[in-house]
Amino acid sequence: MRKNRITRRQFLTSASIGSVAAVASWGHPSFGTINKRASALAILGGQPVRTKSFPAWPIWDKTTDEELVLSVLRSGIWSRAKVVSEFEKKYAELIGAKRCLATTNGTNALLVSLHTLGIGAGDEVLVPPYTFIATVDVILLSGAMPVFVDTDPETFQVNPDKIEEKITENTKAILPVHIYGLPANMYKINDIAKKHNLLVIEDACQAWLAELRNKKVGTFGDLGCFSFQTSKNLPCGEGGAVIGDDEEIMDRAYSYHNFGRPYRSVKGRGYVILGTKQRMAEYQAAILITQMKRLEEQTDRRNENSNYLTSRIKDIPGIIPHKLYEGVTRAAYHLYPFRYKKENFNGLSRRKFLSALNAEGIPCSGGYTPLNKMSYLEDAFNSKNFKKIYPKDKLNIDKYSAQNQCPDNDQLCEEAACFSQRLLLGTKSDMDDIADAILKIYENRDKLT
Repeated sequence: MRKNRITRRQFLTSASIGSVAAVASWGHPSFGTINKRASALAILGGQPVRTKSFPAWPIWDKTTDEELVLSVLRSGIWSRAKVVSEFEKKYAELIGAKRCLATTNGTNALLVSLHTLGIGAGDEVLVPPYTFIATVDVILLSGAMPVFVDTDPETFQVNPDKIEEKITENTKAILPVHIYGLPANMYKINDIAKKHNLLVIEDACQAWLAELRNKKVGTFGDLGCFSFQTSKNLPCGEGGAVIGDDEEIMDRAYSYHNFGRPYRSVKGRGYVILGTKQRMAEYQAAILITQMKRLEEQTDRRNENSNYLTSRIKDIPGIIPHKLYEGVTRAAYHLYPFRYKKENFNGLSRRKFLSALNAEGIPCSGGYTPLNKMSYLEDAFNSKNFKKIYPKDKLNIDKYSAQNQCPDNDQLCEEAACFSQRLLLGTKSDMDDIADAILKIYENRDKLT
């Protein structure tokens, strides 16, 4: 019974390769098959754990997907019309919102939202530093000032416990990001927003069908934004959407995205508000309608495989899978993130770890880099518009950088590693290959340092 008094993490920390092989007979099937790990590391000339490809992306099924798209192309009606409206109706129903507005991409969905809610010059928007650049770019392009809130390294999301300390009299909105399709803690965020009378715009550009307490993300804030770029779980090449429940706000968003023309409650003749052109094309909407047929099943499969993968790797020393907040009933898993602690791998750098993992046939990459430390911010501060909007002291980049330090995020950016969502569309055996490859590197860590 002694074997029941030792955890796998404790065992692996002290075990040799030979003793790992011996423990296979103890009944630990989650360790996978020994023969895949027994050879030398592939990066050193050994046989890789995996030689076959993971599922390709995007998926296109000629038998089910082409009829609608070809009918749109043959119709000659390619600009926004009935098919875009059909997609908007279907997507609003899918997410659980009253309205959906399709846009050219997710970035412009965010821009439309900021403009529609009146966020602009002189306003501050609280935003996480661990996200894609578009999340921060849209704030600057709106003339507002991004204020960075540190990251919760365990969840990879903005840390709600660090939001209130960043609120000032100029704070207008919180822009949380459900990064990697893992839900941010919207209940805490909304409580803070309500307390301080702030707007909330959700960047759900990677979070289609993700849920908190069975309520889909994107529906917690004043507006929610999604992306449909090719790599996304719901793709059409380029595309985006704004969702919301307030009819007048959504009417104004529609008018703005269509050159400021009248729309429902936005009344008048000609061009009644300042607007631009962010309309989705008909064939983009047709592609999305075909892709939506598979989204529920694919999302469930990603969740099932993610849960299994976590069970396989969570006890490997130095590998720390992400955590989901209490109340998450489903994640989207645009990427599967984990943290890599090099001290458990004899100081092996993350770069070398990732190279070794890729050599084993497992595509893996590092996560995002700190957006609060990049030169685009100084470039924006030096622009003519910002110099006219803000006093010189406000544009002092050294002072700004000091006020926007995010040490937890810095650490996360050094440790993060991610698997693409397409890997999660594979089989349980595919997940075993991923785990076996990580364990093989751990067991052979002394040969790489």
